[in-house]
Amino acid sequence: MSGLLDRRLLFVTGKGGVGKTTVAAALGLMASERGRRALVCEVEPKGDVAAAYECGPLGFVPREVAPGLHAMEMDTEASLREYLRLNLRVPTIGRIGPVARAFDFVASAAPGVREILTVGKLCYEVRENHFDLIVVDASATGNIVGQLAAPVGINELVKVGAVRSQTRWMLDILGDPHQTGVCVVTTPEEMPVNEAVELAGRLERETGVHLAAMVANRVMPELFSRGEQEIFDAIVADGGALHVAEALGDCTEEAVTDVLNAAGLAVRIRRSGAAHLERLRAALDPALPLAYLPYLFGRAYGARAVRQVADALGEELGE
Repeated sequence: MSGLLDRRLLFVTGKGGVGKTTVAAALGLMASERGRRALVCEVEPKGDVAAAYECGPLGFVPREVAPGLHAMEMDTEASLREYLRLNLRVPTIGRIGPVARAFDFVASAAPGVREILTVGKLCYEVRENHFDLIVVDASATGNIVGQLAAPVGINELVKVGAVRSQTRWMLDILGDPHQTGVCVVTTPEEMPVNEAVELAGRLERETGVHLAAMVANRVMPELFSRGEQEIFDAIVADGGALHVAEALGDCTEEAVTDVLNAAGLAVRIRRSGAAHLERLRAALDPALPLAYLPYLFGRAYGARAVRQVADALGEELGE
């Protein structure tokens, strides 16, 4: 994992609900605290990155939310305005309604056009060296492949002209594993692991973008050693809640039963998750870094959660 933050462009994706935004925010925080100019960009502007940093609403223009750490939300129309201004020297004052409507029509008819503006904006920031690392809170696993494959599709479709030359340098950035990588976030559950494994194969086949790391989030801690587990199983099997309550003196049998049931549930979740993680590891290239993040028993969003995840990732990165 040590080279993860050495890249210039890092896409963080995963099945919805696995915590990819928190991981992306944590990676940006880590990079800034290590002296790098970092930008965290939310591709689908839902306010999740702003909530993660507790910094207030974000916009298309990057805003510094902590020393060395900037954040922004992608805006397709604003990206189109910037493209027209920088590449075609078209002045854009106010809204570009007619152009935007024409663009929407073309984008609906030609898959990849809308995505090329998003990916192109990110690659442009890399090329212009505005930031040392750009962390992208990317689309979920169901859409990320189409997004990353857009420059490939446009490059194959358009054989000559400015558009082809611009997608060429985008492909150079996206296809360079030293510059660009994808970090897939999953949880130790059946569906997220299935999607993560499928995405790992599709990235290689369809996009040319390097899979840099896999992050297993919300991994339950191991409660008992082998000997302790045997004792716990014996207590539960023997109906030992009453004996435990009597030994403690100040607890009721019902209270002890609740604790034992909760511990038993935690053990079952841990065992089930371990089986899914074993399947995940077996399906991946053994050389692919796989980081484990602990289950947060408390507030799982906001600045505190980002801080906890950054600390855990720091341990996994060996930094």
